[in-house]
Parts: sequence; C-alpha cells; structure tokens
Amino acid sequence: MKTFQNFDLTDYNSYKIKAVCKTAYFPDTDDDIHRLFSNVAQKKILLGGGYNVLLSKDYYDTEFVIFSGNYNKMELVGEESILCEAGCDMKELSEFALSCELSGLEIFFDIPSSLGGAVVMNAGAGGEDIQTVLDKVWYYNPGSGRIEEITKEEIGFEYRNSFFQKNPEMIVCRTLLSLKKNNPSVIREKMDTIKAARWAKQPREFPNAGSVFKRPPGRFVGPMIDELGLKGYTVGGAKISEKHSGFIVNCNNACGHDIIAIIVYVKERIRTSFGVELDIEQRII
Repeated sequence: MKTFQNFDLTDYNSYKIKAVCKTAYFPDTDDDIHRLFSNVAQKKILLGGGYNVLLSKDYYDTEFVIFSGNYNKMELVGEESILCEAGCDMKELSEFALSCELSGLEIFFDIPSSLGGAVVMNAGAGGEDIQTVLDKVWYYNPGSGRIEEITKEEIGFEYRNSFFQKNPEMIVCRTLLSLKKNNPSVIREKMDTIKAARWAKQPREFPNAGSVFKRPPGRFVGPMIDELGLKGYTVGGAKISEKHSGFIVNCNNACGHDIIAIIVYVKERIRTSFGVELDIEQRII
C-alpha cells in the first residue's frame, strides 16, 4: 500500500480543484482495507476516481483513502461474468468486457467513474444503470471487521441511490457482474455511438464532474436553467456551461466555493421560479 503525506489532490478530482490532504493511502489488498477501516473512530475520506465529487477545501487535515489505478483487478468468471475490484475504471472495465465479447457495460464506456463509485450511486445514463448488470457485492463492514456479501436485491437500488449511499461507512470491495455474449462489432458500435453523442452535448473542453443535479420527477434541470437565462452564469473561476447548462465547469482555476455558490444560487432560483427542490448529484467533501 502506497502512502503519501501532504498529498496534492488536483489530479484526483475531475473538477481539477487545487487541494491538499494531510495523508493519502492507496490500498491494494483486502488486508489494506481492514487496516485502514477497522478503527471506526478514525474517520477517513474515501475517494474513488474523483469523478462525481466536489472538493470544498484547500487543505484537509485528515486522511484520504483513494481508489485510482489501484485495487483494480478484473477477471472473467465462467463465460458471462466478471469479478472486479472497486478501483476498476469503468471505461477500462467496459473495454475488458468487449475483449471478452460481453455486452452490458457499453453505457459506461464514456461515463467517468470507478466501479465502487458507480455502485454507491447506481451510476448510469439513458435508462441503463449499474444495477442492471450487477449480481452481488462484497463490502467491508467496520462493525463486524469482515468482508460481507450482499445481493442486488438486498442493496435496494434507487435512482442514483443505494444501500451504500445510505450507509457510507460500508466500503465496496468487489462486485460480480453478469453480462451477455454478443458480437464484438455490435458492442463496439454501441460504445462509439454513445461516446459521440455525449461529446456532442457535454462540455468536455473544461474540467467538470458531470451532471450537478439529480433529475426531478417530471422535469429536466437543463431547460429550467436555460429558461432562467443562467447559461454562462459565473462565480469566480466557475460557470454554468454554455454547452449544457446541467453542468458547471472549471473555466479559470475555480475553487470549491465558486462552484458551491453557483449551486446554491441555481437551487434558489429554481425553487422560487418553478417550485422545484433540486437535489445535488455530486458529493461535496
């Protein structure tokens, strides 16, 4: 397990916010997980790929446990299942599935996420999400000090929510994904189509963390923001994307508070104008 002091988190959050933490751990094994999380009194911040998080501080006088390029083994089990660790990058995992001629992960080819993060928030797009292909999860329970197993049905997946979202002390370790055999050319075509569609709509030219708000019932966030004329609204180095107003981008060395100020303002304007209470999809640390 690699350990770093006064670790620069800039490259470990997709907003590219400049921040430093007191200590950063990069676990590689189940034993590492046990050592890091067995003492429940010692609070640590868990960071996956950093794709759906917002760092609100310049300096964290605490310890981070990071899954990025580590704890990321994946292997084919039988003919149509993949056993994979929480640190797996979803793009790499979708490409591994393609190499095994397995379909079901194409939607994740261009969704930046670690596997653990995808499970916690039930990540997905276009009506597909991780619960569709997930069979079971093994997670570390600090209360029992053991790695325990839970099935998809027991996780109680909801829209961008799960058992793990509601119980953040439980640490996702690995999952078993159940996929389907398909022609590799068909799989690749879907992956490329999904990527092209996203790049056409989303602001990939600036650092961002994806959709800021969860979609409220019966409404879409982007059109409401557009109607209020808030496209391009700027605070400090952050602004509402002019390409897709459901995104906030770091256009000029934004800090976390710039982005939070925009979030607070948008929530208030949407509430007063449309009577809709927006929930934040991103995790503020």
